[in-house]
Amino acid sequence: MMKEDRKRIQEEGAAEAWTPVTQLGAMVQRGEIKSIDEALRSKYPLKEYQIVDVLLPDLGEEVVDINLVQRMTDSGRRVKFRVCAIVGNSDGYLGIGVGKDALVRNGIVKAVRAAKLNLTYIKRGCGSWECNCGQNHSIPFKVVGKSGSVEITLIPAPKGIGLAAGDIPKRVLAFAGVKDVWTRKKGETRTTFNQAIATYNALKNTAAVKTKE
Repeated sequence: MMKEDRKRIQEEGAAEAWTPVTQLGAMVQRGEIKSIDEALRSKYPLKEYQIVDVLLPDLGEEVVDINLVQRMTDSGRRVKFRVCAIVGNSDGYLGIGVGKDALVRNGIVKAVRAAKLNLTYIKRGCGSWECNCGQNHSIPFKVVGKSGSVEITLIPAPKGIGLAAGDIPKRVLAFAGVKDVWTRKKGETRTTFNQAIATYNALKNTAAVKTKE
């Protein structure tokens, strides 16, 4: 997404008056919940993207894939654009979403909003025996993520290795704040959409095991 387009979409979204329709949204508006971490740990589901806009205003966003999809109906062939977008603050918070619309711009807006609703916290650490520095530059242990035919394995790496991954996984990892990692992929890895989802699912699995802070 171009910087100018992103800014215009954000300004238009900010111009809309937000009236919460969920309990969590009302608590955020009243100031009872003051951080995104409190919101994600609450017993209420995240159903309004405006909650993320309020609690995490520095969230970045990027479109990773735009595909043309077609569907036959009784009235004829319908064509839409499927957009996959990621959001993150490069410091542990990451979300990914998909939006469909006849217009690319509307598809981008839907994908970004869906990504905000899928926001999750990614646990980072230093799980590499070669480093063991105790800092949050990599992941705490090896994780695996799948989507379609794509399976990606993320392996902790020592400082200085960087993101040893393809272009799409590298973009997702950077948005999560992971700086050093090894990856191994198998399946139809030319599928951009499945690569992004598989990487996201792998990062989500870092929260499956409780680790020492």
